[in-house]
Amino acid sequence: MQFKYPDGSTNWQHVANWSGAILILLLSIAVITLFFTRRKVRKSNQELKEIRSGLELRVQERTATLDESNRLLKETNKLLENEITKHVSTASRLRASESYIKNILRSMPLMLVGLNKNGKITQWNKRAEDITGIKAEDVLDKNLWDAYPIITVSPGQVSEAMEKKETITIKHSQRGQYYFDITIYPLQDQVETGVVILIDDVTKKILAENMLIQNDKISSMGELASSMAHDINRPLQSILFDLRAFQNLLTDSSQYMNEITSSAMPEKLGNLLSHAYRKGEQMASIVHNLQEFARGRSDRKQLSNIVDVMEHTIELASDVLSAPSRLRFMDIQIERNYEKDLPMVPCYVTELQQAFLSLFRHAHDALDRVDDPGHKPIIKIQMNVSYDSFWIRIQHNGVGLTNEELLYLFEPFVKKDSFEVGYNAGKRLSFAYFIITEQHQGQMAVTSDINVGTTFHIQMLLK
Repeated sequence: MQFKYPDGSTNWQHVANWSGAILILLLSIAVITLFFTRRKVRKSNQELKEIRSGLELRVQERTATLDESNRLLKETNKLLENEITKHVSTASRLRASESYIKNILRSMPLMLVGLNKNGKITQWNKRAEDITGIKAEDVLDKNLWDAYPIITVSPGQVSEAMEKKETITIKHSQRGQYYFDITIYPLQDQVETGVVILIDDVTKKILAENMLIQNDKISSMGELASSMAHDINRPLQSILFDLRAFQNLLTDSSQYMNEITSSAMPEKLGNLLSHAYRKGEQMASIVHNLQEFARGRSDRKQLSNIVDVMEHTIELASDVLSAPSRLRFMDIQIERNYEKDLPMVPCYVTELQQAFLSLFRHAHDALDRVDDPGHKPIIKIQMNVSYDSFWIRIQHNGVGLTNEELLYLFEPFVKKDSFEVGYNAGKRLSFAYFIITEQHQGQMAVTSDINVGTTFHIQMLLK
């Protein structure tokens, strides 16, 4: 045995060497094993650290993602809450608007009927119920002409409005009894086509307007009659004065016998008769003018030369206008300033002539009231065209208008609340104003200075 001596005793030295070698070998193996184990552990630890770092990073990323998701979720919830709030508010406003529109439709003073493309009723307001006596629930979704056959709107008119997509207006009336304005509106930009029919009972309005127009006409005719009476009264008083003088000569026999042999008597009688004859001609001219005005009215305007109308009116004024003892119209200087090549203007000739005559009568009266022996009476007439308007200006240098006279100049002279007992109707110009503004759709204005005179401005349309 290796570990025994020949004598059989144990070779401890050899055992120790072997034991040490084995121990060293085992220790080396253990060290090597530990080394590799440590490397493996270190590698594992590194891998664990990497895994841990990765896990931590993923946790952080997941946490960040969750935080972002939570933030977005909160924002989404907030937006959703806002949308819900808006939806609730919108729904509330829609309900309020729907209720408001229904109240408007029910409260409308006009009869409102809504129809779809098949002519079935979709709207029937309170006014429609009152006029027809039929409740809305009894006619909704029924054909209009079956539910209310006496309506004046025809199916063809409704179809025309829907096809052309244009509003149609119909006037329906029984003269002096009732008047209706009917309007058919096609519905635009709607899913389902249809129309809305509005029926307005304008009977009271039309009757009131007709009454006002009639009152204006009566007032204007009253002013014309008063002016004509004023014009006739002057020559008539002169004729009566001449007749009284002639009668006095015949009545006073002593004076008549003393003068009958005198050569002055025939001349005196001739002057009286001649003066009376001239005044009679003046009255005849006034009556003739009134007759022409009465029969000269036409239904349509005529293209006329305003210069010719003005010149004819000046001639007429020279015949009919004169003061009892002072100024005659023919003694007034007329200054004309007419633009060349003036166009023809559509007008009612006789009415326009009467309007000009009223202005000349007013100017003549103002010029006659000037208390200045050296005053030279002048009337300036200007005519010109500006854009699409024909302008006429008539200016005089007589006594101007006061503020009070300007205020009432174009008002009818029959006004009852007046300060103007005994007021000269010839100073009023409502008749001329009515002719220019109502009959000719023009404009008329006045500017005046009490110490300078007055200018009348007239604008008439060329078309």
